[in-house]
Amino acid sequence: MRLIRSALLCLIWFLLVPVGLAQQDDELKELQAEIKQTQAQIAKNKAAADKLENALKQAEIAISSTARQLAETQRSLEDNRAEQRKLATQQVTLETRIRQQQAQLAAQVKSAYMAGNYDYAKMLLNQENPSTFERVLTYYQYVSDARRDAIAKFRADVEELERVKATLAQRIEELNQLLSQQKTQRAELSAQQSQRQRTLDELNTAIQTDGERVAQLQASAEALVRAIEQARIEAQRKPTQLDGLSGAKGQLTMPAEGRFRRLFGDRRQGEVRWTGVIIEGDEGSAVRAVYQGRVLYADWLKGFGLVTILDHGDGYMSVYGHSQALLTQPGDTVTAGQTIGLVGRSGGQASPNLYFEIRHKGKALNPSAWLAWR
Repeated sequence: MRLIRSALLCLIWFLLVPVGLAQQDDELKELQAEIKQTQAQIAKNKAAADKLENALKQAEIAISSTARQLAETQRSLEDNRAEQRKLATQQVTLETRIRQQQAQLAAQVKSAYMAGNYDYAKMLLNQENPSTFERVLTYYQYVSDARRDAIAKFRADVEELERVKATLAQRIEELNQLLSQQKTQRAELSAQQSQRQRTLDELNTAIQTDGERVAQLQASAEALVRAIEQARIEAQRKPTQLDGLSGAKGQLTMPAEGRFRRLFGDRRQGEVRWTGVIIEGDEGSAVRAVYQGRVLYADWLKGFGLVTILDHGDGYMSVYGHSQALLTQPGDTVTAGQTIGLVGRSGGQASPNLYFEIRHKGKALNPSAWLAWR
């Protein structure tokens, strides 16, 4: 009986084991298929995100170009208006002087008429005393010369007034053209910003999970480190007479006007931490060099948008990101406080701000200890 039971158990085991193994094999295949599908979806999402990020880059570069042109137009408008004010003041001065000259000439004509409008022959015949005649002749010669000079000045001022009026009319025409150009540029900028926002919304949708966002942040941080390292190597290859920042700690010019967010060292997402600070400002306002230096990098960078990197010497660098436009190019020298860009939202920012870093030999320093607070 025991032998029969053992035989039955063995038979059952031989019958069930293949069934269990087959079931496990099916589950494994399903899991592998699911993994493969997930990987394909991740690859598809990444490809879509990369494509959208490139579209975002192109949109932000286009915005930069238009914003730079708009800034140049604005400066031309300001110069034009300043010249118009100068010409208007010059016009008033000339008109006042011409009125005074007219009064003086009228007085001289009246004086000559009241004196009888003598000619030299008549005076010669009527004079009995030679000394008196000589004095009268000298006086009339003086009056004649003064009148001639006054008339010459009068004519010169009238001609200058006509030139000023013509120049002023030309500047007014140029101003109208500049205002029309500014209107067109602003409309173009608005359309480009709308397109950028649509691209940004699509990009944020494509990056669906926290893991993907952390990966994006890590990739951006690595891109910035590579750019800074390349800039550092470039600075070593082309040494300058710049003296570094060590003697200017706590005295550096603020890089932008706005609300300062001390983020240095804070956790950004996952294990990614902030290595700089954010200054929330008005879009299109000035981004300024914190100290004299040389431009090593001025281009679009993943995650940070339009970025400028300045070399200050002795291994010190400053980084300016999220700009709307870059106003310098590699090789340019800049002074402390010089405008090098415009505050913007590049790099996929939802609101205008400046991202700012200070580095020494590649190591990030806390900007809060270096800037001069007002």
